[in-house]
Amino acid sequence: MPKSKTRDKVAYTPPVQKVQKIKLESSTWTPRVMVAFFVIGLAWMVAYYFNLPWTDSLGAWNVLIGFAFMGAGFAISTRWK
Repeated sequence: MPKSKTRDKVAYTPPVQKVQKIKLESSTWTPRVMVAFFVIGLAWMVAYYFNLPWTDSLGAWNVLIGFAFMGAGFAISTRWK
């Protein structure tokens, strides 16, 4: 029986890709604005709860305004690294 030929070629190795480092720093304004929106939303809801005079004209919309400020705070918190 004839002997099979041996393989002289080296196995293919793909080229190594360079990995770029990603800057994971957030801006200094991000946590400040996030906390400010949380506090404003909470203060708005507390003002509505205590029936302050300027909250009467908006009625139940005050709850939506308070939650909108808090939601904006959560949206900005996604940018904080």
